[in-house]
Amino acid sequence: MKDQYQKLFELRKIYHYSYQDMANFLKISKCYYWQIEHKKRRLYYDLAKKIAYVFGLKPDDIFYEEIKITN
Repeated sequence: MKDQYQKLFELRKIYHYSYQDMANFLKISKCYYWQIEHKKRRLYYDLAKKIAYVFGLKPDDIFYEEIKITN
């Protein structure tokens, strides 16, 4: 199963966005965005909402992984 950071990387590539593009959309530095995508910096909910908005999604679509329990 893909983790949220892998999903974030794949979305960015699908949309052909660079780290700098994402940083510009989010009004943060390129380094800060890189650190988020590489699990070096914690991602807070307000920024997760902004990231989801860039891709036309809800935060749960990217950052929430559904747990399936089987018997």
